[in-house]
Amino acid sequence: MSAFRQGDKVKIFQKSEDPRWEEYMNQYLGYRGVITDPDMVINDPEALVEVTLEGIGGTHRFPQDCLQKLN
Repeated sequence: MSAFRQGDKVKIFQKSEDPRWEEYMNQYLGYRGVITDPDMVINDPEALVEVTLEGIGGTHRFPQDCLQKLN
């Protein structure tokens, strides 16, 4: 998996296996957004990344295994 960069468009496409995934995050499955603040540690697959979700104007931190890069 390549690292997420600021400005990347992503989709929350699945529940995360990460223990930091919380039940409320299920409501965002299928939403699209833009990476606004990737972790400063380059290529750290354990880091949460900040995503601004389209259509609701909210920003949330998600585990990377639930995110899919879009073209």
